[in-house]
Order: sequence, then C-alpha cells, then structure tokens
Amino acid sequence: MAVTEARTSSRGTGGVRRPPRTAPPMTTRLRRAATPCLFLAPALLLFLYFKFIPMAQAVRMSFEEVRPFLGNTYVGGANYSEIAGSSDFGAAVWHTVVLAVATTAGSIVLGLALALLLEGQTRSLWFIRSAIFLPVVTAMAVVAEVWRVMYYPAEGGALNSVLSVFGMGPSEFLNSPDSSLASIAFVGIWRGAPYDMMIFLAGLAGVDRVLYEASAVDGASRFRRIWHVTLPGLRPVFAILLTLAAIRGLRIFTEVFLLTNGGPDGSTEVLLTLTYKLGLERNELGVAAAGTVLLFLVLLVLTVASRLRRKEVR
Repeated sequence: MAVTEARTSSRGTGGVRRPPRTAPPMTTRLRRAATPCLFLAPALLLFLYFKFIPMAQAVRMSFEEVRPFLGNTYVGGANYSEIAGSSDFGAAVWHTVVLAVATTAGSIVLGLALALLLEGQTRSLWFIRSAIFLPVVTAMAVVAEVWRVMYYPAEGGALNSVLSVFGMGPSEFLNSPDSSLASIAFVGIWRGAPYDMMIFLAGLAGVDRVLYEASAVDGASRFRRIWHVTLPGLRPVFAILLTLAAIRGLRIFTEVFLLTNGGPDGSTEVLLTLTYKLGLERNELGVAAAGTVLLFLVLLVLTVASRLRRKEVR
C-alpha cells in the first residue's frame, strides 16, 4: 500500500518533488496593492476636491446661517426645522416621489418590453438597439428643447396634431398644472427606458435556454414562458434596476429645470429645484444645504436597504 501511494504521488508530480509554496515578501505584496491605487489616484483626487469636500462643507453649512463676507453663525437644527416645516418642501417632496415612482415603473416596463422585442443575435438588431439607445447619450438640454417643441400647446403643435387625429386635445401639456407633472414623467420614461432595456438584454442572455425549450415542449404559451421563466430569471436585474431607477428619479433636476423650472404655479417643483432656488436665488444657503442633506440620507437608506435585500435573495 505504501509503495503504491509513493508511485502514485511520484507519477502525479512527474517524479520531481516540488518545494512548498511560500508567501511573497511584504514588499512585493505592498507593491501589488499600491499599483492599482496609483492608477486610481488622479480620479480619486478629483473626486475628493470636487465631490467629497463640497459634500462635507454642505453638511457643515446645514447647521449654520450662511452669511457671505460676514461669517457664518451656528444655528443647530434650525435649518432642518425650517425646511421640513415648509409647505413648499412638502409639495416638492410629493412631486419628487410621484415623478420617481412614475419614471421608475414606466421605464422598467417599457425597457422590458423593448428588450423582449429586440432579444436575439441578428445583425440588424444592433442598429435598432443603437438607435433606441440614442436618448440616453443625448445631452439633456437637447432633449428638453426637442420635447418643448413637441409639447407646443397650440393646435398646430406636434403632439396636439397627433391627438387631433383621434379626436382629442388640444392639451396645454407643460403650461397646465394638471398635465405638467405627467408630461415631465413621460420625458423621463422616454429617456430612461433604453438604459433599462440594455440591462434587461444583458440579463436575458443569462436565462437558461433549456427552460424555454422544456416549457415549449410542455405546451406553454409565450406569455406563460415569460411569466414563469423569464421574469424569475431576471429577479436580480429587477433588484438592480429598481435601485438605479429610484435613485435617478429622486435626483431629478435637469428635466424639470429646463422644461418648467418648477412651474406653472409650483406644480412641478421638486426637491432639487427648490434647494437650487433657496440657495442661489433667495441666498438661503444653510436651508438649501439642509434640504440636500435630507435627500442624501434618503438615497443612502434606499441604497443600503437595496443591498441588504439583494443579499437576502442570494
């Protein structure tokens, strides 16, 4: 038995006994760890100077009455009490939540539908996917100007002309408090759906094709295959997209600022446009900083809760 084991071990090593592996020296390990840090150092310095230091200053300003050239005065939580008790803040939070929910749900549903329609390896699909993805990479200023023209409230406007074909309209779109919020949400869905589509396409590539073949053999319809095979296989993708889309919706600013600037009559005022006006138009920088800190805390809680939820699913 011992001879057999010795022969087996000698055959496995080619008859040569290899020396035991030893850990690399400390200097080698430090060099390996320092190499990626050196490559990341320029970007980290830029983030530190333009992002993290201003964030720390905003937190400090939220506890002060900011008086340029006169010196700041510590006021404790007065700024938080003022902005939390403001009726404008409550309306802005409500509009932000409505836009976040609408754009999140709409972009995910439309993105999934586009992904199911454009799934495949045909060469022509790459051109169609690229064309659909264009709104994501287009500057928001250009997108806002295009939609402003399409939302022209007269009967000869682009969308009103389409509505007149179906016996509807004309609608005032951005000029009416009843339709302005929905009009902005539609722009957010139109711009966010292609991004969600690409993530769904990546998730669909990981769904086991054997399950599709087995369900087809069992006589399952296309809807049942999507419901029982596709959607369960995309569960991790949904978790990621819900987090990204919710954060994107809560941080909405550019669309509102360019299309309505919070109007008409404050019907589209969101949290970031309110803090922008408080800080740069009314010069209440401490109150504006308190609003941004509150938004940051909400996004932080949402992100942490999503990560914990994904760990539980795994």
